[in-house]
Amino acid sequence: MKSDGAGMDSPDTIIVGAGAAGLLLAARLAETGRRVTVLEAGPKRSTSDLISSQIWARRLKWSGPHVEELGDHKVGHAFNAGFGTGGSAVHHYGVWLRLHRGDFSVASDHGVGLDWPLDYDTLRAHYDSVQSEVGLSGDAEAEVWRPDGADYPMPPLPIFAQGRVLKKGFDKTGRRTAPLPLAINSQPYQGRAACQYDGWCDAGCPIGALANPLVTWLPRAQEAGVHIEHNAFVNRVLRDPNKASRITGVEYFQAGERHSLHAQQVIIAAFTVQSARILLSSADNNRPAPGNQFDQLGRYLTSHPAGTVFGLFDEETYPHQGVSGGQLISHDDYDKKNQGAAFGSSQWLIAHAIKPHDLLGYGTGRPDISGEKLKPWLQDAARHIGNMTLVAEDIAKPENRISLSGQRDVNGIALARTEHNLDTRTAQLWEQRIAEGQDIMRAAGAREVWHGPRVAMHIMGGTVMGNDEKLSVTDSYGRVHDTDNLYVSGPSLFPSSGAVNPTFTLSAIASRQAEHLTKQAD
Repeated sequence: MKSDGAGMDSPDTIIVGAGAAGLLLAARLAETGRRVTVLEAGPKRSTSDLISSQIWARRLKWSGPHVEELGDHKVGHAFNAGFGTGGSAVHHYGVWLRLHRGDFSVASDHGVGLDWPLDYDTLRAHYDSVQSEVGLSGDAEAEVWRPDGADYPMPPLPIFAQGRVLKKGFDKTGRRTAPLPLAINSQPYQGRAACQYDGWCDAGCPIGALANPLVTWLPRAQEAGVHIEHNAFVNRVLRDPNKASRITGVEYFQAGERHSLHAQQVIIAAFTVQSARILLSSADNNRPAPGNQFDQLGRYLTSHPAGTVFGLFDEETYPHQGVSGGQLISHDDYDKKNQGAAFGSSQWLIAHAIKPHDLLGYGTGRPDISGEKLKPWLQDAARHIGNMTLVAEDIAKPENRISLSGQRDVNGIALARTEHNLDTRTAQLWEQRIAEGQDIMRAAGAREVWHGPRVAMHIMGGTVMGNDEKLSVTDSYGRVHDTDNLYVSGPSLFPSSGAVNPTFTLSAIASRQAEHLTKQAD
């Protein structure tokens, strides 16, 4: 085994994963004088590499070792994860939403899942500071459901024809909407251009209008001297043989060779499934994996059940205009979690910019239309289709988990295995809301309405934070319970899923971690 990868000085902190959480932590810690090395499993990426095409967009997603998936609601790791500098946030849509206050206490309030070891007010200042650093566009006053917080630094993005058409359906059914808050520039911000509204967000946004880590945290990390080692696939953390609670570094593979790198502190920010895999792989014959004394590591895996509702209108909607995340949002039903046979929060993301064959594309979504009928239908849809996406809450259950597979990759590393099944109350929530979504489409004037399949959006849990080490893996700062210097960051910390896109919250958590770690070092 080679000690300390070639060309790397011995760092103070090793961060595994160059995604939204990892690069935020790297930048913040290095700016205080820490020597930081980031190990990223995927290739090096920059904005100059990004190309607005669906072929390119797929290249940004996971292309590392296979992840086995079981259950009736598979988590879709190949789609939801990223690979390379920036991680999954390079292909995210920039939908940045705060969790609601009630999302932090679902066990106390409703007797399901887990509570967070912190509340909204603990994260509020970090939500505010991160949105200023990154740049968000929105209308806080119009978001009547939004928890207290600072106003957005930029006005909302414009509402195009599709958004105006679909809004009528929400108005007629007594539901409120607001401009969708987005980490996308509605005007130039901190040297980054304003959006062009061409709907290629998941291809990485080469102009830098969308606040992915390549244009936010990466430049700061580089300026502060962070070293990033790419194509470095971490196998496990290394433990002090004389002190079980002390982590000495990590073991990783690069170009088929095994290396070790040592530091005073290790932070695992490799996204949900891979973070749990690394820790699970760190067990030895005499000791359980870090954070797994009570068999909690890998448990409480969650993923948002989502689905898209479509409609065809006589009015022109110009559906290619705008951004991939949507134009409007509705949270009117969000806080109505307990509904008898159905349980959970939900939201509508309204009027996505779509094309015939992109991620949400309509060209392959109607197998009943083929042959001579297909071309005129596509010509109609290209000017008259509308769409919106339901995002529903998942219930955190211990049997939904990440574990190690019996299969191994080319380096002999055990593959990750996930099993995820929906609670019947979650499935009922999805069915109920999708039916309501079709009613909203009809109220908006759609002459034809249909919906897509139930899919998994986002992956959370597996190394959940908590105050009780018998029910969690880390404390509220992400420190693994039975260790002194091993931390986890990212959505794997989430004890519950809520029903909002997770990037804003995981960034606020990472901001709080950075503040905590900086104070510890003082």
